[in-house]
Amino acid sequence: MDEKSLRVLIEAGSVKQMRIIGDGALFHVDIVTAKKGTVTALTAKGAVKTWATLDATAKWIRSLGIGKAQLDMARWDTRQKGLHL
Repeated sequence: MDEKSLRVLIEAGSVKQMRIIGDGALFHVDIVTAKKGTVTALTAKGAVKTWATLDATAKWIRSLGIGKAQLDMARWDTRQKGLHL
């Protein structure tokens, strides 16, 4: 789900929960909605939207007007380096 669609759902009150998922060296966001279930935040081009730091991820969620998110760090590894292709 891209940011524009996400903002519409937030304004409609359809977003039930936001989850920050740490995976390897990066973070991404999963959104739990009332009708669509769990969807992942995407870029405008359709790729998974990722961040290199937890604070950048939290700032993006806060810019959407969301003040609460769940953090899942089970697969996050601080020693892992990202692969730039």
